Order: sequence, then structure tokens, then C-alpha cells
Amino acid sequence: MKVIYGINAVKRYKNAVVALGVFDGVHRAHRRILKFAARTARRIGGVSIVITFYPHPQKKQSLYSLEHRLRLISELGIDACMVIKFNQRFAKTPACDFIKNILVKKIGARYICVGRNFRFGQNAQGDIAFLRKYSRIYNFKLKVFDLIRINRYPVSSTYIRKLITEGFLSTAEKLLGRRLSLFGTVIKGSSLAKNLGFPTANIDPHHEVLPPSGVYAVYVFLGKKKFGALCYIGKPARQWFGFPHSQSQKQVEAHILNFRKNIYGADLEVQFIKKIRDKKRFSSRASLIKQIKKDAHSTRQILQGRLTHHNI
Repeated sequence: MKVIYGINAVKRYKNAVVALGVFDGVHRAHRRILKFAARTARRIGGVSIVITFYPHPQKKQSLYSLEHRLRLISELGIDACMVIKFNQRFAKTPACDFIKNILVKKIGARYICVGRNFRFGQNAQGDIAFLRKYSRIYNFKLKVFDLIRINRYPVSSTYIRKLITEGFLSTAEKLLGRRLSLFGTVIKGSSLAKNLGFPTANIDPHHEVLPPSGVYAVYVFLGKKKFGALCYIGKPARQWFGFPHSQSQKQVEAHILNFRKNIYGADLEVQFIKKIRDKKRFSSRASLIKQIKKDAHSTRQILQGRLTHHNI
């Protein structure tokens, strides 16, 4: 999939099928839109194009970072994705100008695919009725997708975000259509866990929504390889002992089982399988080591027989 950053870098396409939206989380409802766009483009001999926005137009914390989102979109057979920087200047673009100058003149949209609740343009004046009106003026076809529900739960990014932060991961997974995961870069940490005999990959999660604090059995995907791991989410490591620390935000650390390579700077995906326990403090180094060994044993039991690329 070709990724295009900015409006000026885009070119006019023949028979462009455009999927328009933030697509935060690339959940079941999003994938329905994206798959339709890819399938339709192939049928008419055209090009499928996603137009997405960064940062989130509604100033919400993203379910998935832009990098994570693009990775998932690319798996659905989309030909190109245009990322529009959502700033104050762009927010003032009238909806009619967005349709005329970008969708029609710049891209040459033949189809436009959107969710029913999608709004765009200055003061969010562009809605489905607006798009339908201009589809007749500029002769493009409009495909509108209704909200879907699974077991009465609405498949929406807002609701999934709430489920994740409150710890209802199994329900969030049903609405996402896959296991919950986070995408991030391995950064330098305090080395406390390494000094305890359990080296961890400290992960910058690219500002994605995180599950509640605790220890989880997870898979780690590094390139095309899949590893078993236990993942800690919570306060920085020194606070495990109740020591003061300048950082207040959550930290993400993954201890990859039977793995000793230096992977600083690598991007990886952490896929959550099961929560092992809540966070807690420890009175001594020995008690922490004992608990980590117990967590590692629990992780091996949970993941036993699941791994295909690595033995644990």
C-alpha cells in the first residue's frame, strides 16, 4: 500500500474508490467499508484509496496510533492511503470545497464510501445528506454503511475505547474482530528488570489507548516472528517498591520468554491474550523476583501449544 502524506502529494486516479474516515482502531465496521472499497476498485479496474486524518479530529486519544492504523489498513488490500494533517487551517475547510477540490479534482473519486455517522468540513457541516447532494452534482456514487451491533454492543471506536480503558478486553476484541494489540517502539529503560534476571523491552506505545494496569500474558510480534511474553503495564518500575519517581504516566514492559537479543529501536506489536494479575507493590527484591517467576510460569501455561515460531 502506498502512503501519501498531505494533500499536495496526491495525484488524480482513474476510477478512484475512496473510503473516507478516521478509521481509528480499524474495527469490524471499518473493515467492512475498507473491504468494499478494495473489492469495488478491483471490479471496475480502478484504485482503492483511503483518506484518513491525523491527529484525531475530535481530539480524542487514539485507539491505535497512525503507524498501527496504516499497518492494519494495508492488510485489507487497499492500494493507497492519504494521511491529511488535521490542524486549525484544515478544520476551516468548507465541506463543499473538500468535496470539489480534494475528492473530485485532486483524486477523481468515482465512488465514495463512508459510515453513516461520518461528518466533515468546517463546523462538521458535511454529512450524508450533503454528500448525497454533491454526488449528483459531480457524478460520483455514494455508498453509505450503517452502524452495526454485535450482541447489542455498538461497533464504534468511542465504545471500544471505553471498553479497553475499563478492562473489558474480551468484549473489545469481539467488536474489533481480532485480539487487542498495541504497537510501539523499544526504548531504553531503567534496566531494573534486567538486573533482576528478567530483561524487558520497554515500549513507547505511540500514544495508544492502554488496558488497565497489571500483568498480561501476550504475544510479541517482531517482524514476521511471534514470541511468547509477559507484559507489565503500570507505574515506572521503581514504584514497584514504593520508591518515588518523576514519571507519572503508565509504562509498558514486555519480558520475552527465552529471548536475549538487543532490539532497541525496533517496532513491535504486543497482542494481549489474558490478564494474569493486577498491579501490586513489593517489600523486597526477593519477593518481586518470586512473583515474576510465578508470572512467567502462568504465561507459559496460558500460551502452551499456541506458539508456532518460538518454543517457550
